[in-house]
Amino acid sequence: MLSSLTRMPSEMSSEARRQLLNAVTDLFLLDQDPTEPSKAHYGEIALRSLPHLEDEARKAYAGHVAAVPSLPHEVAVTLAGDADSEVARLVLKLSPVLTDTDLAAIAVSQSQHHLAAIAERARLSESVTDILVQRGDRTVLHTVSANEGAHFSDKGFDTLLERGGKDAEIGGALARRSDLTPNRASRVLEIVEGLSGGAWSKPADEAATLARRARQQRLEVKLLLADLGAGKRELDEIVTMLAEEDRAYHLAEVIAQASGITNEQALRVLLQRDVSGIAVTCRSLNLGTEAFKPVLELRSRRLLFGARDAEGDLKNYASLDIATAERTLRFLKLKTKIG
Repeated sequence: MLSSLTRMPSEMSSEARRQLLNAVTDLFLLDQDPTEPSKAHYGEIALRSLPHLEDEARKAYAGHVAAVPSLPHEVAVTLAGDADSEVARLVLKLSPVLTDTDLAAIAVSQSQHHLAAIAERARLSESVTDILVQRGDRTVLHTVSANEGAHFSDKGFDTLLERGGKDAEIGGALARRSDLTPNRASRVLEIVEGLSGGAWSKPADEAATLARRARQQRLEVKLLLADLGAGKRELDEIVTMLAEEDRAYHLAEVIAQASGITNEQALRVLLQRDVSGIAVTCRSLNLGTEAFKPVLELRSRRLLFGARDAEGDLKNYASLDIATAERTLRFLKLKTKIG
């Protein structure tokens, strides 16, 4: 059926194309695992339709498909690179289809609004953040500084401090990060304590207070990890506390130590859109359903999931067999390095 629709008459109006694309999209999304030919046919329809749609129609379509994992790659790239940043925004922020190469290409060529949307992604590689901190304006720098899913190379971190070091708000955002190495944390704290007042925003004393609080939290998680290793605290208690406080990086640290995977792997499964990785990891640790619920709520906040999605994921988690989860985690650790 989709293949027959690729031959659209050239005289179709914008409204007719919009209606056709919406109808075909609804049909396409009914299939949770479309075949490659089906994706190709759908992609051709979408790509032929998009140039003829008004801005609002493209924006509505982009919002509908932004987070769809089966969206054809070329469609995702086209939407993400739309000259109208409002069309591109949710795709840039949410699409699991876009690769680091795609994001880098957009980051070097598009507007600051596009860069700000990229900076909000749940996970960002060093290659992408290198571009963001080099090209981004204050909004981009502040957003990526506060994004704990953003990873910085040494060069990128130096650039960020060089360009945003006199901004107390950016310094404060960096200081609150849970993933700072001792060396980076010391550098950030020295900068924010040395400011006499924010060049753009928050006063330096507030940023310094936030830096000290972040340092205390880093110490706290070390003590929690020690208590967990010594059997003084239950995993469920620690996970619940960190998830409810929205401390994604610290939560990943705890899950990593408990499951024997790296911090990076734990953060990846925690913040990727597919829930199966974090579900398998937590179930293999015999984490209770009540403790997994705040983990799902943290994911909902970070990834903009609806309450209904979380409810379904919680039911599936409760029915997941622990022995199966343990075998799956062992396989993932050996074969795929958790995604």
